[in-house]
Amino acid sequence: MWRLAPLIGVLAFILTGCGDPTLSALTPKGPVARDQMFLMILSLSVMIFVFVVVMAIYIYVLVRYRRRKGDNKIPKQVEGNHKLEILWTVIPIILLIIIAVPSITQTFDQARDMRKEKDAIHVNVIGHQFWWQFEYPDLGITTAQDLVIPTGKYVSFDVVSADTNHSFWIPVLGGKIDANRGIHNVFYLKSDEVGIFKGKCAELCGASHALMDFKVNSVSSAEFDAWVNKMKAPPAAVPASAAKGEQIFKDNCMSCHATGVNDKSFGPNLNGFASREMVAGILEHNDANLKRWINDPLAEKPGATMPKVGLNDDQLNEVIKYLDTLK
Repeated sequence: MWRLAPLIGVLAFILTGCGDPTLSALTPKGPVARDQMFLMILSLSVMIFVFVVVMAIYIYVLVRYRRRKGDNKIPKQVEGNHKLEILWTVIPIILLIIIAVPSITQTFDQARDMRKEKDAIHVNVIGHQFWWQFEYPDLGITTAQDLVIPTGKYVSFDVVSADTNHSFWIPVLGGKIDANRGIHNVFYLKSDEVGIFKGKCAELCGASHALMDFKVNSVSSAEFDAWVNKMKAPPAAVPASAAKGEQIFKDNCMSCHATGVNDKSFGPNLNGFASREMVAGILEHNDANLKRWINDPLAEKPGATMPKVGLNDDQLNEVIKYLDTLK
């Protein structure tokens, strides 16, 4: 077993470089994430310092005061040494203060309710098994799975759950917050970089907890305004080639899915669906994967509340033609 220790050590170092940079708290893309990263580095530095000092004293004592042949003297005792007692009492207090002051400061700062800020974007987040709903109350927009935010602006989140407990987490932008049923938790984040980041549910919430992913699209202010206008625009006329699919959708899917600007629905709002990055948060958005999802959702996300619709192959193809028009 001990012969494998060097190999395990090398593999551990190699694997630390693996992973998705858009899903790592160690690659902060905003001020909240950077502040939290600073606290992690500060705490780790203090702990490493304490460990090194204690181990140095430990090794020194082992060597300096080890029993030697013929030496039966008792080492000098330091019990009751006021200077030493003050020293090893004051030093830990100083180290705790070094950690506590920035931790407390940032804890209160990050607990601010940014919903009162006029310049902030306000988003209501509702966790479902196993997808995320995003409402922009000031803009009159409801969407799902793809969260669009403007780069450089604070985004205030009001997080709640529609069923069981979830946890809303965008690692590169900041720490997670619980999504509980009937309890609204408020926090804020900010992105300093344009890009696409990944979000996760960080609370075990059922069979497909690991598949409860979503995308965060951080765009420029101009792109965000264009997206808002696009989402609020009246739906374009459905082309004749997708009319049959629209009717099949209305007959079989409209009871759960809305396609309007700010319509509430049992399932994800599909306004702008054709422009989303992923299908159900886990499959690359293309017609083949969309067909797989509609045909058998439980095969892709066990425990999902979306049932089999029971459409034949031709009907599925027609519905997909219609969904492709929802841009």
